[in-house]
Amino acid sequence: MRKLLAVFGAVVTGLAVIAGAGPASGDELPVDFNFFAGIGPELANPGGSLPGSNDYGCVPSPAHPDPVVLAHGTGGSQQTNWGAYVPLLKNAGYCVFSVTYGAPAGLPWPATAVGGMGDMTDSAHQFGAFVDGVLAATGASRVDVVGHSQGTVVPAYYAKYLGGRDKIRKYVSLAPAWNGTTVAGADIVFDLARRLGMKPEHFPICHACSELDPNSPFMQAIRAGGHYLPEIEYTNIATRYDELVVPYASGLPPGGSNVRNIVVQEGCPVDYTEHAGVAGSRRAADFVLNALDPQHPRPVRCDRAAPFSGSAF
Repeated sequence: MRKLLAVFGAVVTGLAVIAGAGPASGDELPVDFNFFAGIGPELANPGGSLPGSNDYGCVPSPAHPDPVVLAHGTGGSQQTNWGAYVPLLKNAGYCVFSVTYGAPAGLPWPATAVGGMGDMTDSAHQFGAFVDGVLAATGASRVDVVGHSQGTVVPAYYAKYLGGRDKIRKYVSLAPAWNGTTVAGADIVFDLARRLGMKPEHFPICHACSELDPNSPFMQAIRAGGHYLPEIEYTNIATRYDELVVPYASGLPPGGSNVRNIVVQEGCPVDYTEHAGVAGSRRAADFVLNALDPQHPRPVRCDRAAPFSGSAF
């Protein structure tokens, strides 16, 4: 909820950023390393797609044969969560796709731009159907996934239980929530509710919020048999200032040779990004690009990055 309030509290900032962005050179899209960069486009085109995304005529190149599918966090959407990443990935030569799942049903906009609120099992079904559509349109055999927050576990459920394990090649997680969160004592509160015969997963407004309790049936399913699948290459990118995935290291479960865990502040103590801002951090974005294309690594920059937005300052 704090993240959601921060997002909508920054609408004016987002609009100013979009308005101030100059034209891109050549055919490239302007990239603003700012978590809120998708707010302005959502206001201008409610329920639409960011320029460069969801182009079903996009043909994957030999260099990047796997389309990238973006999975948003709680309260996010296909536009609001990915204002930095859609142009970044498109400019890098990827076919980029983004979907909103878990938005309240039967309500008008702006409720439709507040995704990740529904039951995460249902969201995983929606995500899987979207992936199938991307594969059918592009002719690719697998996709790469970049997820943020809740978007790091919704695809995991799809991979483990809904037939997605052979449809994902690389799986990159920002502010990973592999073990849920104990923020504000959520694990204690929800456990008490269950002992009293209540089902927190059925609470109104945000079903997914209670499902991020480490003891929820959903998170138990994510852990069952191990977090990772051998067919998939995983990169987890966490921030030690994460105030919503608590403790932040819970999002970095160890794995085998197909798993790499990264903390953005290692080697760069001036990156102050937290849960939201890590999805706007230029440093985190460099790690993402290298995870998607390890054969052509690029230098990972160290910016003095602000919390919440991830912008350099």
